[in-house]
Amino acid sequence: MPVRQTVLIMVTRGNRDGSTTRRRSDVHESRRHLSLVAEVPRVPLTKMRIAAIAALAVAAFVAVTATSRSSAATAKTTRAKPTVVLVNGAWANNASWSRVIKRLQNDGYTVVAPPNPLQSLNGDAETIADLLQTIPGPIVLVGHSYGGMVISNAATGNPNVKALVYINAFIPDEGESALGLDSSQPGSVLGAGPPNTVFNFVPFPGAAPGDALLYVKPSVFLKGFANDLPAKEGAVLEATQGPAVFSALTAPSGAPAWKTIPSWDLVGTIDNAIPSSIQLFMANRAHARITEVKAGHLSMVSQPDAVTKVILEAAQGVAG
Repeated sequence: MPVRQTVLIMVTRGNRDGSTTRRRSDVHESRRHLSLVAEVPRVPLTKMRIAAIAALAVAAFVAVTATSRSSAATAKTTRAKPTVVLVNGAWANNASWSRVIKRLQNDGYTVVAPPNPLQSLNGDAETIADLLQTIPGPIVLVGHSYGGMVISNAATGNPNVKALVYINAFIPDEGESALGLDSSQPGSVLGAGPPNTVFNFVPFPGAAPGDALLYVKPSVFLKGFANDLPAKEGAVLEATQGPAVFSALTAPSGAPAWKTIPSWDLVGTIDNAIPSSIQLFMANRAHARITEVKAGHLSMVSQPDAVTKVILEAAQGVAG
């Protein structure tokens, strides 16, 4: 006996006004009658249709891949790290940055530590400025001690220098000199007595009358530069000190780059070469971001982690 089923069919009828009306019809049919209900015909997947679908899929995959690569490239460009250039000061040398260089390189930074000539402020600044012109992309320029005088002049007008970092350094305004700033307040061993009790004056070829290379006397060096280092290490640094020409230390600075470039400053609170009171005066005047550390004048040797941290803060602060 045929099984009777109830089928709900929505019938759509066109109206004269162009609208449509749907009504439901109850149809009681046997299995034989159900077979008469038309099914929606299946569209066969011809070879041409399959090829078209495949082509669309490939095109979509290529578009998504290209977008992903483009996004990755953009992100990589945004995260590009600046080159860090380290400039040593007087009575030190570029090897004094060794511990900082190792840490920066471990963090993936390209580091350049050129020897500062220590011959004349203008010439030293031009030497560093010429080097900066050969470095593509953003630069974080770091100076220690007299190196602060150099970077303040070398960076002027270079759009690639995005940050200045001063480490126990001079931050001069126009017309100021290193020794002039160092004697602006008491406390520096470099001005503690007559010059011949602080320095050894050594002649050099082509020196102007009254000019000379200045070497810091051993006892003064240990007290003023290496007071937070083991005595044996301080003695090695004293023996390898880079002498500065007297006229370089008394030369007036040009227009300072810190007036247009953001700056960071690490101040050594037990620095006997550039007392912290002088460092803080200069740093506040330059609106630098200041970090105070219990360190002597050679903080990049005695406190490389703290020095590296300030450099990284500057690099991250100007990234992107």
